[in-house]
Amino acid sequence: MLSVRHLDAFTRGRIIGKLEEGRSVTSVAAEFGIAHSIVSRLWRQFQTTGTAIRGFSSGRPRGTTPADDRYIVLQARRKRRQTAGEIARHTTQATGRYRVLPWPEDCTVVV
Repeated sequence: MLSVRHLDAFTRGRIIGKLEEGRSVTSVAAEFGIAHSIVSRLWRQFQTTGTAIRGFSSGRPRGTTPADDRYIVLQARRKRRQTAGEIARHTTQATGRYRVLPWPEDCTVVV
């Protein structure tokens, strides 16, 4: 099974340092035991941006706003026997926009 392993900031710095010394991408990749393409991409990023820090992505964009989340919890607590679909319809009517609604973890509905 393939596992994703990110390089920590210290290792990234060591790789950049060796490349700045004039070592080849291939020799640095062999020394660290990583793919040539990873070192090449890291070097290109450093030359373009001036930094070797890994960017963080947020993943999938949220479907609801914090205000929508509060409204969902409020609706679920007001009418405890509502289904998730009914709450979704009420939220759509109240906000005027269609959203795929995640169910808040702190709210349980008793059916």
